[in-house]
Formats: sequence, C-alpha cells, structure tokens
Amino acid sequence: MWTGVLPAVTTKFTPDGDLDHAEMERCFALQMQAGCDGIIVCGSLGEGPMLSPDERLAVLKTARSVAGPKPVLLTISEAGTREACALAARAAKAGASGLMVVPSPIYHTDADETVATLSAVAAAGDLPVMIYSNRVAYRVDVTVPIMERLAADARFVAIKESSDDIRRTTEIINHLGDRFAVLTGVDNLAFEALSVGAVGWVAGLVVAFPEETVAIYRLMKAGRIAEALEIYRWFRPLLDLDVSTFLVQNIKLAEALAIGSTEHLRMPRKPLSGERRAAVEAIVRTALERRPALKRAA
Repeated sequence: MWTGVLPAVTTKFTPDGDLDHAEMERCFALQMQAGCDGIIVCGSLGEGPMLSPDERLAVLKTARSVAGPKPVLLTISEAGTREACALAARAAKAGASGLMVVPSPIYHTDADETVATLSAVAAAGDLPVMIYSNRVAYRVDVTVPIMERLAADARFVAIKESSDDIRRTTEIINHLGDRFAVLTGVDNLAFEALSVGAVGWVAGLVVAFPEETVAIYRLMKAGRIAEALEIYRWFRPLLDLDVSTFLVQNIKLAEALAIGSTEHLRMPRKPLSGERRAAVEAIVRTALERRPALKRAA
C-alpha cells in the first residue's frame, strides 16, 4: 500500500515557538516536487512529543493541503494506550491517510502488551497502520512473531523497520512474504535494506536533500545499483546525522544550510552550538560542495 520515499518531516516553528505553517507548506512542497511518495508528520524528527494533540492535527492538515493525492500519515506515539486511541480517532476524522504507530515510547511493553496496544490503536483509528519498530530508541521490538500475530488484522499494512539489524528485513520477508510492506527507517542502512527487499524508505535527511534521496530509491528499483551506490556513498556522512541523540538539531541545521529553512526548536532542545555545531556544519558544507550530478532513473 505504501512504497517509495516517505519523508518523516520536521515541524517548523516561529521564533516565538508557534507553528510556522507557511514554512511547513514551503518545505513539504519541496518534498512533493522532488518526487517523494507521501509525508509522515509528527514523528521523532517532527518533534511530535513536544506538540499538543491539537497542534499535531494542525500539522497534519497543512501536510494534507500540500500532498494532494499522496498519503499523509500521522505518527501516534503516546505514553498511554487510551491517549493513543483518542488521537488515532481524531486523526481519522481530520483526514489522515493512515497512522504510523509506536507501541509505547515510555513503558517497555512485552509481546502481549505490544499486540494489545497496537490492535487497540488500529481499531480506534480504523485506518491503515504502519507499525514503527525501533528497539534502539523506544526499547520495544516488534519482532516477526509479533507481526505474525498482527497479520490477521488487515489494517496493519506496513512496518517501519528500525531495529538497526539489516537481517530483520529478510527475516520478515522469509516468514511473512509480502503480507507487510517493509520500509527501512534507518537512513544509513537504506541502501542495504532496499538491496534485500524493502519497498520503501521512511527518510530523515530527505528533508534537506530530497532529490538525492529519491534518486537513490528510483535507481535501486530500476536495477541501476552502481549508480545508486555512488550517490549513497556521497550521502553517507549526511545520513549518519540521522542516527544520533541530536538528530532533530542535526537535520534542522542541514535544512538551514541546504534549503534555507529555520532551526527553531521546541525546548528542551536547543540549536547546536560550539564544536558539535561546527562538526555538523562541516559535514553538510562538504557534501554541498561535492554534490553529485543526478541522472533520471527509468
């Protein structure tokens, strides 16, 4: 149901900390113009936990206005299942195409609890669901046996696979075939995941470098592996910025340098400074200087 490049977009703020819908419209439009296949709002990179439910729905509405016929997913990442269900139901009424659901970002659910909470949220929203499995960040691993239990519910259509274990993509396909669309959620494992059967890329650095991200995906799908790998090798230092405690600050700085966007954040996050900022700036500026010429994939 969902394939291709789906940007996990950043949320834009004014200097006073309010939502900056005009800048979001501009940046989301850049993603669409580059050929991205949908938008995911209010995830980790989108500072979803820092937004009220009303603000998340407002961001959803803005993305929906830009995406046209392409899907827009709202991230559900609530500490409690009741709150997650309430937001899922509101997202459905607000026009979300689907949901990306984190089992629990605070309490580390066991297998039975994971199945129960994901099933409850899916029922509440009654929309297609992408499971977000990220044992590194959230300490909840949606394993193949858990996916087998969820497979009976047709609302579960995809998984954002962020276990940081490249073997997992093959394990899912070997056990479940094409029952779930597997999308890689780790930027600096994207080439590897697409090589072994992932059908999509929930991407982070795409928000600053949309054309290159789309080019890698399309070249891979066209079988032009060497050309994709050449771009990917150039991209890797940038993609590593996504795998960091400071991913939001890193990527907003990359956006500022690459597409002229802003770095405004919701506290407790603050913009990068000092040596850390200098290091990230050097990575981005070097990449911009060495930016490859792109060839259109068939």
